[in-house]
Amino acid sequence: MFDIKIFNGLDLEERLKTMVQMLEGLVSGDEEDITKLCNASALINALLGRVNWCGFYLNKNNELILGPFQGMPACTKIQIGKGVCGTAAKEKKVLRIDNVHEFEGHIACDAASNSEIVLPIVVNDNVLGVLDIDSDEYNRFTEIEEKYLVEAVEVLIKFVKFDKISYL
Repeated sequence: MFDIKIFNGLDLEERLKTMVQMLEGLVSGDEEDITKLCNASALINALLGRVNWCGFYLNKNNELILGPFQGMPACTKIQIGKGVCGTAAKEKKVLRIDNVHEFEGHIACDAASNSEIVLPIVVNDNVLGVLDIDSDEYNRFTEIEEKYLVEAVEVLIKFVKFDKISYL
């Protein structure tokens, strides 16, 4: 669909703006919502770069269940309030963690992960899931990346019916 090399000449902010625009194009169609999340995780993983895991956990019966992702096999269930993902969901706020090993209660789904950013997906005060991104680098995620990832989640909320996704 696209050649990642064309983004090499862009500075970080231009690349992230492009990522959000491309994401809207990917998810605004009439594809299945689960398909939209598959493509979203692939796009974010490719354009953000320097990450070892990028994907979604979806809230099912007040538990985060593994959804579409890019990376090594991951934890399949995370309780709300547990680990970085569960805490972000419980608190309904973005968590950008420079060193996950210093986060009390961190769940090590991938031993290679050293930093993480988790963005809750909240609609009408209901947490429908989280976007979780890990890196093997410490201090990997910046404020500017957080800003555009928040915009990416807003695009997803606009075009993906998270509460209608069913597990086949």
